[in-house]
Amino acid sequence: MPLIVLLLLTLAAASAQQQPNGYVCHRASKPIRIDGRIDAQWNNAPWTSLFVDIEGDGKPKPRFRTRARMLWDDRYFYIAAELEEPHVWGTLTAHDSVIFNDNDFEVFVDPNGDSHEYFEFEMNALNTGWDLFLPKPYKDGGSADNGWAIPGLLTAVRVNGTLNNPADVDQGWTLEIAIPWSAFGKAARMPLPPKSGDTWRVNFSRVEWRHELHEGKYRRVPGTKEDNWVWSPQGRVNMHLPEYWGYVEFTTGKGGAFAGDSTWPVRMKLQAYYEKQFAFHKTNRRWASAAELPPGGGIVLHTADDGLWRACAQGLCIREDAKIGRD
Repeated sequence: MPLIVLLLLTLAAASAQQQPNGYVCHRASKPIRIDGRIDAQWNNAPWTSLFVDIEGDGKPKPRFRTRARMLWDDRYFYIAAELEEPHVWGTLTAHDSVIFNDNDFEVFVDPNGDSHEYFEFEMNALNTGWDLFLPKPYKDGGSADNGWAIPGLLTAVRVNGTLNNPADVDQGWTLEIAIPWSAFGKAARMPLPPKSGDTWRVNFSRVEWRHELHEGKYRRVPGTKEDNWVWSPQGRVNMHLPEYWGYVEFTTGKGGAFAGDSTWPVRMKLQAYYEKQFAFHKTNRRWASAAELPPGGGIVLHTADDGLWRACAQGLCIREDAKIGRD
């Protein structure tokens, strides 16, 4: 497919993107026991909506159900997930392996919602984890820091069936995660722990491979692509677009449904302009001036002597590296 067609499809996807899902995260009444069982201690936490294909409702519904719950207290951000799976299997046992080479569950967190300095954690049914930090998305020149670790992380898995046993049919697996607030450090650029009413950008992904048996053991079917099922759809097969992650609002009250982000329309206007600049730069190896690429829609383009820019509207600005925040 020609590059220009791909770029136009990307721009269309951005302009059509619906506001991401939201979740009101209640405070835990007491510390959560991390043993892989999603039991009565989670009763105060509603389930998320069922996961969908990463590209959205236009794609087939996932073959297996996935949903998650969240809670918090002064020490931890708690996450639980339930993954329906008739054949629970895993192969990777070394910490910081590329976990998505197995079926896995993934957590993405951007505390202050600026699309930079975000965190990722992946785990498989063997309770093997991979934690990493990204200063900015890959598309904007970011690279993963695998040296980031989560001291004090607690994780557990419970298999409803048998692990790595092709002789039976399983129901699935459940997991629990407790991430210490201290793990996010200065890069959070938000209060740790959060204050009631604070909202972070969060998403969850499930990677699911089609499998076959080889010499009595599970393995991925060669030459097939994975399924990517997520809580809040990305619009594209790319989890590293933090601007499309869901919203998690922390509360100490009873709370209700997430009220939504009133800045979403202007965020999408700025994002669409960034993507036009991104496309222009791919073709011309430089950023466009306002004359070459008029921003419109109430957006004002500010350029610097070195050619870098920021586009602003209604108190929000986006830069050439996709970082977005208050003017």
